[in-house]
Amino acid sequence: MKVSILTLIIFITIFISLRVQGQDTVRSVYTGNKIDSIYSNVLQQQRVIQVFTPQDDKPGNNKTYDVLYVLDGGNWNTGMINNIQRFEENEGNIPPTIVVSVLGIDRNKDLTPSHINDWPTSGGGTNFLHFLKDELIPYINKNYPSNGDNTLWGHSLGGLFVINAWLNEPNTFKSYIAVDPSLWWDHGMIPKIAQEKLPALAGTNTTLFISGRTGREGEAMKVTDMDTILTKLAPADLQWKVIQYPEETHSSIRLKSTYDGLRFSFGWNKTNIDIHPMNGMVVKGQPFKVWSFGDTTNLRYTLDGAIPTHTSPSMGNEVIIQDAATLTIRQFTNRARYDKSKSGIYTTGTTLKAAAKGKPAIHYTYYEEDSLKPKQEGTVNGKLTLPRKTGYKLVVDGWMEAKETGYYVVLFEADTDSKFYLNKQELIHCKNTGNGATNTYIVPLEKGFYPYRVIYPHKNQDIGLKVACLAPSTLQMMNAGTVPFYSSAVLEKLIPIFTL
Repeated sequence: MKVSILTLIIFITIFISLRVQGQDTVRSVYTGNKIDSIYSNVLQQQRVIQVFTPQDDKPGNNKTYDVLYVLDGGNWNTGMINNIQRFEENEGNIPPTIVVSVLGIDRNKDLTPSHINDWPTSGGGTNFLHFLKDELIPYINKNYPSNGDNTLWGHSLGGLFVINAWLNEPNTFKSYIAVDPSLWWDHGMIPKIAQEKLPALAGTNTTLFISGRTGREGEAMKVTDMDTILTKLAPADLQWKVIQYPEETHSSIRLKSTYDGLRFSFGWNKTNIDIHPMNGMVVKGQPFKVWSFGDTTNLRYTLDGAIPTHTSPSMGNEVIIQDAATLTIRQFTNRARYDKSKSGIYTTGTTLKAAAKGKPAIHYTYYEEDSLKPKQEGTVNGKLTLPRKTGYKLVVDGWMEAKETGYYVVLFEADTDSKFYLNKQELIHCKNTGNGATNTYIVPLEKGFYPYRVIYPHKNQDIGLKVACLAPSTLQMMNAGTVPFYSSAVLEKLIPIFTL
């Protein structure tokens, strides 16, 4: 169930009430969390962490997860970040994630890259980075279900540390989120270093998100300086983003920054990419369009079955099929493990020949379980009522009338292993349709009648049976801004074939 905005507000209210207890206090508010510790040989001290595992992390599921490391841990930051992470996960913007809250002892020491006399303990950032890289991350990978893709989050001095870590050890984390970083530190030390180190960051395949504030106080943080340097010197393949929010404080900026930073880090949404028609037959000299739906950002395609690359043509909303082709689309994200691919096969053929006249009756045969002997059969008159709701196989034979000559798109919604035949030719075989997805096939027809057959093994009670088609005149009306098969205007033009 998705977390509502009201729930998020309640969570944030709880977080604010906990803030007065101190930056590194810990209160076990969430389920699935564990107080843990590790002795650091680098720092020569015991360090406490709190680990929050995803809600679907259960013994024996063998799942692994991305890990988000939060500096200045405890309820000061981690309480808020946990709620934002879970909200975004429920919205489908990021996958389930392990959150590691790294509790501080002396943040002025651990998070700063150099020593300043006014900050007596400052300058321990290098050792703290080696603690994260060489001790904490290996410990988490060994003891928790990590997949090895890590994000580092830091605010203020923590944001300073994040950018310093990215510049000096870029392969330690997959993503870096620096919230209102204190880039003023030591006379702008980090922006100066960035000018030297940026060229060497080409090909590191990391993402960097930096947030700042507009106004005089925001300018003092020197985020604008970093933005200018990145704009001028960042390698072309570097995924980076700088946002400066108006009317935010140094504290309040964490909310928007965490939400936007996590979304940017993944560049991902769990919804499927889709193409329609999914497969079909093309007549040479008579091209047709294939549409893509959902988020078409960073969607690339090929027509020869090869896996698309970043240099492949952009898919956008449609592509034209003119000859035999294997259309493969791939949506690129900021983490390759979440890239999505889908393919459609289009063969060359000739327009199917129609029968002189069809038969008005629809005949059905009903089998229970795996029996080869029909339990019931007859003619469909109105609504078909069957003895069982699931655990049966239904075979339906009827006739479809094509009133126009041209391409028809058949829509078939059915259970796994269901099949649709036209003119004794198998057009659609439903595979792995546990979510009740619509299968589509484009086929050239002349005017007339065509015998069809549906084989429907029904096991999932949540999936019904629906067969319909779109006529050539409807397809010609569509364009890249239309959503075929789902918009109300198109649904009104569906030609029903059989529904159960």
